[in-house]
Amino acid sequence: MQWPDLSPALDPIPWAVVGAAATRLYMPERATQDLDIAIAVQDSESAHAQLSSAGYRLVGKLRIGGTTWRSPVGEVIDLIEGSEEWWPGALAAAKNNRDGQGLPVLPLAFLVLMKFKAGRTRDLGDITQMLGLADEAALDAVRQLFAEYAPKDQADLESLILLGKMEME
Repeated sequence: MQWPDLSPALDPIPWAVVGAAATRLYMPERATQDLDIAIAVQDSESAHAQLSSAGYRLVGKLRIGGTTWRSPVGEVIDLIEGSEEWWPGALAAAKNNRDGQGLPVLPLAFLVLMKFKAGRTRDLGDITQMLGLADEAALDAVRQLFAEYAPKDQADLESLILLGKMEME
């Protein structure tokens, strides 16, 4: 799938692709109706102003924190506002983590943490598939991030890694 590059509308605000469009960097692409991107919550006011100036129209608010926008050509963009302490580092790392289209994508460890915290069934399915396909270095990076930001969830992470490896065999 081809997604809009929001850099012209959002620069210099750090942003990254998250959600289904991001998972295509780590597993086979799955269909989705919208592009989910993330910014740091402190950049939301600037991002809203810049998107509006670029011709995007605010559609509504997201239950998870953020807003939905429609591009000038009708594409739906979900703008998620990350407030946890790890978001600035995740967004900075995304600048150098590009997909085949050249869009900044949340690195695997942060994407797994984000999806784990969301806890939705679809997110858990994405996590097991991505972890099942990940190499040991990538898994170690995920483990290290969980040790720092979600230490109580490390046993659950190991279960998801095991399930993912079993699924991908």
